[in-house]
Amino acid sequence: MKISVVTAVMNGRATLPSCLQSLLVQSHRDIEHVVQDGGSTDGTLAYLRAHGHPQMALLSAPDNGIYDAINNGIKRASGDVIGLLHADDQLAGPTVLAAVVDALSDPDIDGVYGDLQYVARDDETRVIRHWKAGAFAQAKLKRGWMPPHPTLYLRRAVFERWGLYDTSYRISGDYDGMLRFLASGQVRLAYVPHVMVRMKMGGVSNKSFAHMIRKSREDYRAIRHHKIGGMGTLVGKNLSKIVQFGGPRQP
Repeated sequence: MKISVVTAVMNGRATLPSCLQSLLVQSHRDIEHVVQDGGSTDGTLAYLRAHGHPQMALLSAPDNGIYDAINNGIKRASGDVIGLLHADDQLAGPTVLAAVVDALSDPDIDGVYGDLQYVARDDETRVIRHWKAGAFAQAKLKRGWMPPHPTLYLRRAVFERWGLYDTSYRISGDYDGMLRFLASGQVRLAYVPHVMVRMKMGGVSNKSFAHMIRKSREDYRAIRHHKIGGMGTLVGKNLSKIVQFGGPRQP
């Protein structure tokens, strides 16, 4: 089973080494690394050409935002299964993609997700937030539940049937996409009860108060668009993060 891992990057030279290393050590070897660069000027391209994955498909071209870049990467992907790995993130261990393949050996499963840890930007060993996702049930969506998007791997057929990410969203295109896949698409997910991805704090959605406000507005728009719920869903989604700061502190 071939897995396409899509990385949309813009000036990610500083964090790419650990990102790439986590991909290079995967025990599952049938991997394609699709890198969509937005025109980096910090040495990202030179680093990728020198140290990138042996099965890397690299393209540098202007884009209209993160979801446009991701969509362009997905369009170039040739794998049976597609997931994302942002330049700031790392796969949490060498068997992460093997676990994805194992779960998707069941033909009744359309996608896989797991747990996620947010780590300090200046110390990858310091866990700030532990997101234990738990098993999926449709009823959870109304309470604001969602799988950690960076851990989500979907069969190619899901994107072909239910579309790519809506580029009119600047921050919450992932949430909109997952609601579309899970609610309208009734996509069947398997849960891997382990940390699959470690993400550095300070991403687009949480780098400032203004971004958090904008994210909440876009989340609410997605909730209403997909008829998942209302303000209670948004409140539940935000409140669910509080307990995650009290989770395990070890990577």
